[in-house]
Amino acid sequence: MQTRFGRRAGAFAAAASALALLAACGPSADETAEADASAGGEGITPDTLIIGAVPAEEATGLENSYEPVIEMLKDETGLDVEFQTATDYAAVIEGQRSGQIHIAQYGPFSYYIAKNTGSEITVAGAMVQEKDEPPGYVSYGVVPADSDIESIEDFAGKHLCFVDPNSASGYLYPLAGLLEAGIEEGDWDETFAGGHDASAIATAAGECEAGFAFDSMVDETLVDNGSIEEGDLRVVWESETITSSPITVYDGLDQELFDTVMAALQEKANQDYLVANGYCEEGDCDLTDERIWGWEAVPDDFYDALDVVCEATRAAQCSDS
Repeated sequence: MQTRFGRRAGAFAAAASALALLAACGPSADETAEADASAGGEGITPDTLIIGAVPAEEATGLENSYEPVIEMLKDETGLDVEFQTATDYAAVIEGQRSGQIHIAQYGPFSYYIAKNTGSEITVAGAMVQEKDEPPGYVSYGVVPADSDIESIEDFAGKHLCFVDPNSASGYLYPLAGLLEAGIEEGDWDETFAGGHDASAIATAAGECEAGFAFDSMVDETLVDNGSIEEGDLRVVWESETITSSPITVYDGLDQELFDTVMAALQEKANQDYLVANGYCEEGDCDLTDERIWGWEAVPDDFYDALDVVCEATRAAQCSDS
């Protein structure tokens, strides 16, 4: 049985409503055509660059967490830059495929889906939590502190909280872990909570018997913001290291603008540069709601590991891509 918390109404309906919102804020078809013509048919230069992202936790403050990057991109490109909070990854995928989102923050799996379903995008960089750390993180399987569940093998027959069907750490890697533990797909009830915070909070409250969320959401974010107390959740499973979430640029931009945005994200979208140049203050410059140091360029094959996980899980989302 599959249920969803009210925060998410369904991928396609959400994508449609989000695209309607983006269309209202983004360039019209005529404006896009004019921009394309002015660029000699080689790419567009929109009046406003649109950044799209899905909140890892409740959306309050998500735009503020990108504000230093937004201001830096305004200075680098000379264009207005607007941030749009999407309801789910399907909305971001459709928005960037249609050229209405020019810069998008994905999770690893949603990027994999986007790339393999026709989105013309390029990875500018992967999230780095701390300076000089390799880009990567893990998914946790968590249970309430007083649960008698001791390992992922005990998840069979239980009510589980996942995050989003297009989430690497909130669905794909947990699915791989369940199958590796010998649990047949469907031998659990599931809820897609809509966010890593919602999944962990629901599990702590006993609404799900076990759940999944990425590591720093459980270890730091929810404890720091008071959503849960330290010790409310017990970690009983960890995934292998997952490649960090990518930020991408729409390939349909004018080449000079594309190069400018790529360089800015790779070289200047980090705490060191942003603090040094007055976009934010030391100690108050955590970027995105995942509180990262910044992004760094990664090799072209960085996300190939997802092929292996898709092969192991044969998840419907993988085959759809």
